[in-house]
Amino acid sequence: MYSFDSRVRYSELAENGKLSPDGIVNYLQDCTCFESEELGVGMDTVYGRQKMWVLNFWQIVIDRYPDMGEHIKIATQACGSEKMFGYRNFLIYGEDGKAAVQAYSIWTLLDRVKMRPCMVSPEDIDLYGIADPLPLEKVSRKIPVPKEGGQEQKAFVVQEYHLDTNHHVNNGQYVRMATAYLPETFVIRELRVEYRSQAMLGDTIRPVRYETPDGYLVALQDSAGKAYCVVRFMG
Repeated sequence: MYSFDSRVRYSELAENGKLSPDGIVNYLQDCTCFESEELGVGMDTVYGRQKMWVLNFWQIVIDRYPDMGEHIKIATQACGSEKMFGYRNFLIYGEDGKAAVQAYSIWTLLDRVKMRPCMVSPEDIDLYGIADPLPLEKVSRKIPVPKEGGQEQKAFVVQEYHLDTNHHVNNGQYVRMATAYLPETFVIRELRVEYRSQAMLGDTIRPVRYETPDGYLVALQDSAGKAYCVVRFMG
């Protein structure tokens, strides 16, 4: 299992003084990027290859939000693959040595020339090694959006600061956008994120919020009602 040590920064906090949900996502994303860099298949290599991994789904279970200044360890390990998908675990350990966050993710292998998914071969996954998956609830990578009952929020336009090196909205930014539509008193204990399409600079995002039996669901949609990203929050 690959890991790196860090310390929770003031710039990563939510208003309550704890590591924010999008801060958690950013740490997980950074962890897998650091592992790829150390294995020699990092950012400089990816853009010269015909294939790349694209994040499809998050399942993140939060037992405790790390505090300002807390020393943490972020860890990741691939845990399997099939067809065009790769599966990966993540953990964030607190200063007490216990897992504060557990996560499971699904990635799609993308042919960068044809811009469509391609089948995973041993050379695509063997480099990372395979571990047993974390004992999290088995859930679908598809998050259904209710057909009615949504509350439309004010639309906004994608800005440059939302983008990453792939020139589309960063994975963590979608979570940050969706979190803005939750009540201030709502505490997220689990979030699931399905990435459906890429929002680019200048695109309009129209958020729609739904109440669910265990929390909220936010669909970040385009002007035609097609979702870029769907985020389910559970308390």
